[in-house]
Amino acid sequence: MGFFSPGSSKSRYVGIWYVISSGTVVWVANRDTPLNDHSGVLTVTDEGVLALLNSTNNVVWSTNTSRTAENPVAQLLDTGNLVVKDGNVDDPERFLWQSFDYPCDTLLPKMKIGRDLVTGLDRVMSSWKSTEDPARGDFTVRLDPRGLPQRVLMKGNTIKARTGSWNGIRFTGYPGVTRNPVFDYEFMMNQNEVYYDFTLVNTSVFSIYTINPSGVAQRFMWMDRTRSWELYATSQPDACQTYAFCGAYATCDRDNSPACACLKGFLPKSPKDWKSIDWSDGCVRRTPLACNIGDGFLKYTGLKLPDTSSSWFNATLSLDECEGLCFKNCSCTAYSNLDIRGKGSGCLLWFGKLIDIVVYSQGGQELYIKMASSELGMAKRRHEKDCENEGLKEDMELPIIDLTAIVNATNNFSSNKKLGEGGFGPVYKGTLPEGQVIAVKRLSTNSGQGPIEFINEVKLIAKLQHRNLVKLLGCCTEENEKILIYEYMPNKSLESFIFDQTKGKLLDWRKRIDIIGGIAKGLLYLHEDSRLRVIHRDLKASNILLDMEMNPKISDFGLARSFQGDQIVSKTHRIVGTYGYMSPEYAVHGQYSVKSDVFSFGVLVLEILSGKKNRGFCDPDHLNLLGHAWRLWIVDRAMELIDESVGDAHTRSEVLRLIQVGLLCVQQRPEDRPNMSYVVLMLSSEVLLPIPRQPGFYADLSIADSLSSNNATYSANGISISTFEAR
Repeated sequence: MGFFSPGSSKSRYVGIWYVISSGTVVWVANRDTPLNDHSGVLTVTDEGVLALLNSTNNVVWSTNTSRTAENPVAQLLDTGNLVVKDGNVDDPERFLWQSFDYPCDTLLPKMKIGRDLVTGLDRVMSSWKSTEDPARGDFTVRLDPRGLPQRVLMKGNTIKARTGSWNGIRFTGYPGVTRNPVFDYEFMMNQNEVYYDFTLVNTSVFSIYTINPSGVAQRFMWMDRTRSWELYATSQPDACQTYAFCGAYATCDRDNSPACACLKGFLPKSPKDWKSIDWSDGCVRRTPLACNIGDGFLKYTGLKLPDTSSSWFNATLSLDECEGLCFKNCSCTAYSNLDIRGKGSGCLLWFGKLIDIVVYSQGGQELYIKMASSELGMAKRRHEKDCENEGLKEDMELPIIDLTAIVNATNNFSSNKKLGEGGFGPVYKGTLPEGQVIAVKRLSTNSGQGPIEFINEVKLIAKLQHRNLVKLLGCCTEENEKILIYEYMPNKSLESFIFDQTKGKLLDWRKRIDIIGGIAKGLLYLHEDSRLRVIHRDLKASNILLDMEMNPKISDFGLARSFQGDQIVSKTHRIVGTYGYMSPEYAVHGQYSVKSDVFSFGVLVLEILSGKKNRGFCDPDHLNLLGHAWRLWIVDRAMELIDESVGDAHTRSEVLRLIQVGLLCVQQRPEDRPNMSYVVLMLSSEVLLPIPRQPGFYADLSIADSLSSNNATYSANGISISTFEAR
């Protein structure tokens, strides 16, 4: 703490900064009233007021307090909180004043943003005016206390962006924020105060959250290696982050073009403006609500919930009770769970227009919107016409496509349109009338995937939305057919590249790193961020599809299983999957968990780096790829593992780090393997890595010995019974 002048400015300020980084000021006392010369004194008066005096002993800045102390002192705590207190009194409730109550542009751990409902104190982050002027700038981050409190970014008195309300895990506008080994968010709401803050889980790490003069929120992590703050996350400036970009009763989807679309049963309020790409007026109901007994609700998933400034909430009601309240109140327009933890709890009701709804590819929430009876009748008839399977009726959340349309799209399932033969049937390329190219997975009658696996895949993928998961567009169950319609992946599977010497050259080092990172993020979503806790159980190179930009997408959820609540491990007597990717505890004992997927991911990492398959890898010592990588690692020859086709655009340190991550994931004991949140952190930062232990299935011989007393059915050539081949 001390006096400083930012940049080339000649003005002087009292600021606080980390000892490790004197150039990063995290709090400024006299931000609006600078000293104009090098003279200045910071003192504590007998009344317990902290005051900054200039060269003429005039007060430039001071604190205010309604309490007094016998022996007032000022102290800078290790947390970065500057406090005025009475002598040795360390109870924060008895502090006369503290800087944490008056944030500037930086949020430190345990610094609150929110309102004291007793005193009226509103803790607000505010940007600097410029990088050389710490005066209050144009942008603020605050909690809007109206209705269910929500975090907003404001420019002056206008809301520019909204990260939304707290749902028990995160803010609704932060779908990608997950639990991680570095920091946790905390939200508190009671009769005395409402606020949020963050705490550091790993106390050896330094992290700050800032808002820059342009209104961009950024989180930084301190990196000892570079002795600098490095960007960890930032708010992505796009149209859908702009508050109410699409107006009322419309959704914004950054993955669509155009981004704005009316909700089902709603029409553009101004069709002319809508065609002119001005969506600000939003949409209106096609059929007005009549508040009669026939009204009901349409369920939406994967959303950022609407603006809650005109909402009501109750933490004790169930979702059914919530629906009943909304149904009885003619002004209620929608409802949702207040808390999404577990199976969900609490009630959140909206009154009036539904504004600022965003469609997310991952981590969104469910919303039930009230609709007129006639609109519900049309939706129900359309739904029941095609969806004849009882299991699908209960949980269908995606379009049902006519069999005729599919037949026409694939030229009656022509062999010329065939992309490959999956484990459960052929996959065809098709083109819908509007020109969209699709992949059609047709379940063969003699395949191993019966109705249960089919329904399982539909239900699971319909509820999963992430940029690194293959997108399910629809299904068909007409005339006893079981057909899934997926987005088309023009570059087929990862397997077709990494194990081919010619095509492998198309995947340079940076692209391979990106693919590994994308797969990791997709798995993290499945394990921790989706509404269901999903274990894939058949992660392998042929189930990683590549889009036009070579972005990876995890496919084939026929064998996937979802866990509920605190369930950690499950067991099956029907061991299915692909040997070479299966974890020891699953292949031998039928036990599977998220750590089973972590093992498969580790195998994939080593295959991507080496360009060699784990199964069928030839070695004089009868080692498989895992054993070969381990042997090279322990004798400090791990660089020999790398596929020559990746080129030279890599450093020894990053190669060894990726190999180490792969080996950590394939350790013998599930409890030794990292979870995917830590894997993502290891891949995206320079956090110190643990030392890996010997991998499971160290040699191919181990597999044969382990399975000699097991009646599992498997394919030795690495082909599973649930393979969705490349498109």
